[in-house]
Amino acid sequence: MIKLSNFPVIIAVLALCGCASPPAKPDYTQFRSEGPRSIVVVPVINKSVDVNAPDYFLATIAHPLAERGYYVFPVNMVKSVMADDGLSDANLVHSGDPRRLGELFGSDAIMYISIERWNAKYIVLSTSVTVELTYTLKSGHTGQELWKNHQTIVYTPQGNSNGLAGLIADAVAAAITKASPNYIPLANQANAQAINLKGTGLPAGPYDGMFGKDAAAF
Repeated sequence: MIKLSNFPVIIAVLALCGCASPPAKPDYTQFRSEGPRSIVVVPVINKSVDVNAPDYFLATIAHPLAERGYYVFPVNMVKSVMADDGLSDANLVHSGDPRRLGELFGSDAIMYISIERWNAKYIVLSTSVTVELTYTLKSGHTGQELWKNHQTIVYTPQGNSNGLAGLIADAVAAAITKASPNYIPLANQANAQAINLKGTGLPAGPYDGMFGKDAAAF
């Protein structure tokens, strides 16, 4: 039984829970003020142990940005031009002045992306595959931050552990997943959530039919 003397404590706890506020909505004031039309995606910082992660990821990012209504400079062309200009080191590029890149490409905004995690972790009879990304959009004219987002996508295949044969099958499947994980679907999902989610994603760009009509959502 619950003692009456405990009611004030319970009520206080419930009151605190009810007062919990949702995450703060991003400030789109600077974004709306500048109204970027074009985006350059620069080389990605890779904090994972997979040396191929940046190249795999770059193949996933241009399409969702273009679908959102922005002109996106071809990522391979950007990478080549920056290498010729001595800007192949992603860490140096991310710490540099966005206005230099804006002048180099004639772009309104620069997209910086950091791969925080891109790995597969073996746990007993399953493998957990994780993609964690940080997105930052800065102005190519003023250098100011226009938008930022963070996404973590985790995939753990569901096993069918029915007896010894099922356990063996799960172990084999987990080993295969760990040996050759498919990160691309997770990267695509992270991009979709970061770019398209109302309230935290990117407002519709000038080449999208919703351009200027979605202000209430952002």
